[in-house]
Amino acid sequence: MTDNYLKRQQIISIVAIASSITACSIAPGISPQSGLNQPLSKIHIAQVQVQAHPAKGQINAQLPPAKVENPTFTVPVKFQGKTVYQVHPRNNEKVIALGIDDGPWPKTTLEMLDILKQNDVKATFFWVGQALEANPDLAKREVAEGHAIGNHTWHHWYRRMDEATAKSEIDRTADLIYKTTGVKTSLFRPPGGFLNNGLAAYAKSRKDAVIMWSLTSADTDPHAKPQAFVNNVLKGAKPGFIVLMHDGGGDRQRTVQALPQIITGLKQQGYRFVTIPELLKMTQ
Repeated sequence: MTDNYLKRQQIISIVAIASSITACSIAPGISPQSGLNQPLSKIHIAQVQVQAHPAKGQINAQLPPAKVENPTFTVPVKFQGKTVYQVHPRNNEKVIALGIDDGPWPKTTLEMLDILKQNDVKATFFWVGQALEANPDLAKREVAEGHAIGNHTWHHWYRRMDEATAKSEIDRTADLIYKTTGVKTSLFRPPGGFLNNGLAAYAKSRKDAVIMWSLTSADTDPHAKPQAFVNNVLKGAKPGFIVLMHDGGGDRQRTVQALPQIITGLKQQGYRFVTIPELLKMTQ
């Protein structure tokens, strides 16, 4: 081979190397013709993918998934291991809490959740373990929509029970509440309001607040019409009261019918709805 031939080959090699360096340095967004058929490095591929989907790229880069904390419904120290009927809010503020028992229940709970959502009202639901076991999706919706949760035992028994049975009734329900929804709660309501059958004593030993009520809708009265429930609540309401209602344990369609009027009437009286944990923190 001649010297001239070798020189020509060296010049061709230098030009090829320079072209290759230039191609790898092309920034995304340059005219396609200038880099046509040139291989892209892994870095450039990633850059092109981000540009092709800028929103996705920005979300991944700037907004890492937030850690979602499971709600824990605690009570102030002054209420731990105590029985609560009502709260005396600071400045006698017109706040009131709905306590809804015996669910989650097919159809009724769903309808009541829709009404509460439409009216931007948060309530406190006291769950029976057996009902929770049968309707876990309803329970998850209650938590997702910002309602507070309390323990209402596994079987809803009224009878007197020894400590081991009372413990099982409450702990078994608490375990399922946590397993199903991730919720931990220090709110306990004894079925029927019975305070001397062993349940309240065990709940207090756990430092739970035993939540009773200061005003009942009387929606378990089998003969009353929905308007009677409405009248009971609107006529008896006072600041810091806890209202007793039911979404389960039987046919609660009359409660569903009464709920919108109860909400509207209380709002017209100037009341603001809070959950029971919120109410307990508003005490004087």
